[in-house]
Amino acid sequence: MIQQIKYYSRLEEFLSSSLLSHQVLHIDLSKKEIDDEGASGLGSGLAKCINLSNLTLKIQRNKIGDEGASGLGSGLAKCINLSNLQLYLNSNEIGDEGASGLASGLSKCINLSNLTLWLSYNEIGDEGASGLGSGLAKCINLSNFQLNLDYNQIGDEGASGLGSDLAKCINLSNLTLKIQRNKIGDEGASGLGSGLAKCINLSNLQLYLNFNQIGVMGASGLASGLSKCINLSNLQLNLDFNQIGVMGASGLASGLSKCINLSNLQLNLDENKIGDEGASGLGSGLAKCINLSNLTLSLYSNEIGDEGVSGLGSGLAKCINLSNLTLYLLIDSQMNILQIFKVINKCLKLKRLVVFKKILL
Repeated sequence: MIQQIKYYSRLEEFLSSSLLSHQVLHIDLSKKEIDDEGASGLGSGLAKCINLSNLTLKIQRNKIGDEGASGLGSGLAKCINLSNLQLYLNSNEIGDEGASGLASGLSKCINLSNLTLWLSYNEIGDEGASGLGSGLAKCINLSNFQLNLDYNQIGDEGASGLGSDLAKCINLSNLTLKIQRNKIGDEGASGLGSGLAKCINLSNLQLYLNFNQIGVMGASGLASGLSKCINLSNLQLNLDFNQIGVMGASGLASGLSKCINLSNLQLNLDENKIGDEGASGLGSGLAKCINLSNLTLSLYSNEIGDEGVSGLGSGLAKCINLSNLTLYLLIDSQMNILQIFKVINKCLKLKRLVVFKKILL
């Protein structure tokens, strides 16, 4: 029997509805100037929806602070049958205490298996990220998780704590983690990797760490952790606008080469000063990804010249199962573009490559 979805766009309308009857809810209260009192009231209403199994709640761009977020969490804690939750709280003012309070409530949703949680633009720091992870670690049945923490103030401590707590989500198989434009350095990236290494059932991972402060050790440490994800088959790793450099690129590829079941990889490393040596090292590492069939590699603005392109191409030519390759390179007027096409021809001559896209700007 298909459950009927109930839609609400006004708080008062929802609160006056037959709360006990709801099983599938879609509530959109975006940009309604909802404050702490309104969010807590919403939580109180949701607490009475004891038969609720699926909830989409959009309350982004309001005026919700820590008290409102905690009140909302307390209400959701009583939705004992909730299995699917999409919660959009981005662009509010919940801070560390609010993030921790919200997660504390969600930790009591013991049947939660699918969770989408957007908390970007919320002034969340290390304490909030750790509190968030601590609460979510208790969601032991969580298998699909999307967490957006972009544009906050999370540093090494918060990223490491988040990684350690995610390791306790033993049933996690699909994870999207967005922590762009925070303050994560080498220690945080390595700690995050160490935590993810213990997610033994993880098969699909999208990790966005663009615009942080990750260097050589961070990139290598992150990849070292991911190398232990033995069931990982699909990986999208975004490290644009960090500081990984020559050795970081080589270390990253070395770690990823140990992901023995990796078949689909999208690796974005724009603006990282990788240079020729780094590009060659990247090629050498990826050459060992024996099961790789689909690869998208973005290397814009990395000071890569003829030598680097040649080394990269030589490595990629050894990916014996590669069938689809998309390569993004920024070519300036000083480089010999003929070198690029030599690499392309070398790959094509292997007759294994079904699709080869070259984006040369």
